[in-house]
Amino acid sequence: MIPRYAPKDVAALFSDEHRFETMLEVELLAAEGLAEHGVVAHRDVAVLRQRRPVIDAAFVADVDAREQVTNHDTAAFVDVVQSRIGMPEGAWIHYGLTSSDVVDTALCFTLSQAMDIVITDATALRDALTRRAMATIDVPVTGRTHGVHAEPTTYGAKFALFALQVQRDIERAQRARTSIAVGKLSGAVGTYSNIDPAIEAYVCARLGLAPVPATQVIARDRHAELLYACASLGTAVEQFALEVRHLARSEVGEAEEPFTVGQKGSSAMPHKRNPVLSERLCGLARVLRGYLQTGLEDVALWHERDISHSSVERVILPDALQLTVYMLRKATGLADGLVLHPERALENLTVGSLGLVFSQSVLLALVESGVARDDAYRVVQNAARRSVDEGRNFRDVIGGDAEVTLNEEALAKAFDTNRLLAHRGRFIEALTWRP
Repeated sequence: MIPRYAPKDVAALFSDEHRFETMLEVELLAAEGLAEHGVVAHRDVAVLRQRRPVIDAAFVADVDAREQVTNHDTAAFVDVVQSRIGMPEGAWIHYGLTSSDVVDTALCFTLSQAMDIVITDATALRDALTRRAMATIDVPVTGRTHGVHAEPTTYGAKFALFALQVQRDIERAQRARTSIAVGKLSGAVGTYSNIDPAIEAYVCARLGLAPVPATQVIARDRHAELLYACASLGTAVEQFALEVRHLARSEVGEAEEPFTVGQKGSSAMPHKRNPVLSERLCGLARVLRGYLQTGLEDVALWHERDISHSSVERVILPDALQLTVYMLRKATGLADGLVLHPERALENLTVGSLGLVFSQSVLLALVESGVARDDAYRVVQNAARRSVDEGRNFRDVIGGDAEVTLNEEALAKAFDTNRLLAHRGRFIEALTWRP
């Protein structure tokens, strides 16, 4: 991932140093497990721990150099570890294991750590949206369907629905975290031919992973599920960001991104305050969905394994986790800092819409008065068209329409925003995690 979109804490999890550190821990735990079951002397395992090599840039460089000879990265890693520890104790490193035992278990451990960060940051976004929902649930705004004025809603209802969507994604991420928190140390084709299942159980227990049946590799549907959780979170962020972009349009003007001192919206036009962050988030959501497609293609492997997935995962898994966290953190800042313009929203609702947002209320009032629904629909539809064509307020047109026999009380009820929004509290009731 390019540094621009790489949170340092997540990027560190996918560094070579962290990868080798985790692989080394799997190797040492396996040796400990062998000692617990009488295969290796406890004294030898103690030496392995005492001589544990420091995983630094020099170690990484040595592995890279050794790989030029072995043309096998895990074999190169094992060779360097054994040479640093020394013989005869170093011979117990990688005893009875195959590369995927170490690589897959270490990767799943790292992905579990990364998902913990994702879940934490998704929760922060959910909570930021929840706070805005609770603060603005009573602030009316025009609801739009197909981009066209529909009926009144509130800012708070919008924020609440975004928060609920993120909450569902948190639950998906939690399930994906559970699914990926697994390990295997079962040998070349997963049959434990040269290692006892108890060793697998020992290592996984100490890493907080669940041992699972496998071929030579852990099944990749687990990784695809993780990528779906990331892509879904990205899409939730995109949904929120897309709404910001629409509300920030000059013709709408109901919200805008925070604009800091010294910021420039355009290199050419000083008046511009473009929704650049929201646009960036919408673009990155597309990248995340692309990783999901690639991850799904990694699921089907030849027989007990091939490595067509390996090169792919070196790119998409680190990138997907980093992008997801980047997007969540940026979206949280956007949710907290989003500038709302309730006055403009009210103007759009009442004046800008010409009052047409109350057309259904008038329709139903006519039906209640005894007019057949289709007849009432045609009356209201014609009045609405005249309102638009003549640029007149819909209520004035309705009030002067001879076919509309509603009294003033019925008209006042039909054009009452508070009546239409009487149940807005249900959105807040659905936010069961709120403080």
